[in-house]
Amino acid sequence: MSLSMAIFSIQRFNPEKDNVPCYKDYELNVPEGATVLDCLNLIKWTQDGTLTHRMSCRSAICGSCAVRVNGHPKLACKTQAADEIIGGRMKIEPIGNAKVLKDLVVDLELFYSKFQKVKPWLITEGSENNKERRQSPQDFHRIDAASTCIMCACCVSDCNSWAANEKFLGPAALAKAQRFVDDSRDVGTLKRIKDLSEANGIWDCTHCGECVERCPAEVKPMDRIISLRTTSLKMGIWNNNGARHVRGFVDSIYKSGRLNENILPVKSMGIFNIPGLLSLIPVGIRMFLKGKNPPLIHKHIDEMDDVRRIFKRFKK
Repeated sequence: MSLSMAIFSIQRFNPEKDNVPCYKDYELNVPEGATVLDCLNLIKWTQDGTLTHRMSCRSAICGSCAVRVNGHPKLACKTQAADEIIGGRMKIEPIGNAKVLKDLVVDLELFYSKFQKVKPWLITEGSENNKERRQSPQDFHRIDAASTCIMCACCVSDCNSWAANEKFLGPAALAKAQRFVDDSRDVGTLKRIKDLSEANGIWDCTHCGECVERCPAEVKPMDRIISLRTTSLKMGIWNNNGARHVRGFVDSIYKSGRLNENILPVKSMGIFNIPGLLSLIPVGIRMFLKGKNPPLIHKHIDEMDDVRRIFKRFKK
């Protein structure tokens, strides 16, 4: 078995001794084919028994070994160490958007609590509660991707919306919600989608795409969120800023061939939402002072008729 030498810079933090985290370097002969988790275990077993990290299945199923490797979350048991050693070094930290309990272990209580809020169970009624509920392969295909989530929190670690607002349900919980909203055996779809359309739900995702990049299970959480938004709009749930933003965006381009950014905030907030409209004034003033406000008179753009034609075709 060939070995290669590498330095592992690992973030350490002991709440009983440390005020702030620090980094400690460990030199290790990395065995051929070793995963990042293998390396963490070797360091703990042969160099420093105080190093604290989580692991369980070692098969990319339980999700407990998620850590940040060179700045981004990965499953330590699934990630080949050789692929992450850059210039003879590797940096390992706890996942982001979570309180560090010790070293690479974080508090996931807030993360798990979001799943409870989306009611991750089938809602049924009547005598069917005691009967088998069958589902066609086609219907299962609609929820297949979401069902592969292993709740590792990799998506939440790099989620910009979560970083800005911890009340946001987050990509993992919303992916789990899509699994039940689109389940053909569930009877609570309308209530579910109404709740998910409230503040901190499906419309608070900023489409940064980090959750898709970081998910180790191909759940593609942002796609699941888009699916929930589509379902919400099809069911006529328009009384929220996100849905009004979509309608205002489409109407603006459909009618004029361009996006009118001066009108869009008003349509998104709601024309009769006086408190909401007043809240836009300070933002508008700051944009004006910084020269960031959209022009009142737009420059001519060629082929605007083609844009309107495309929108009309899709609307049909």
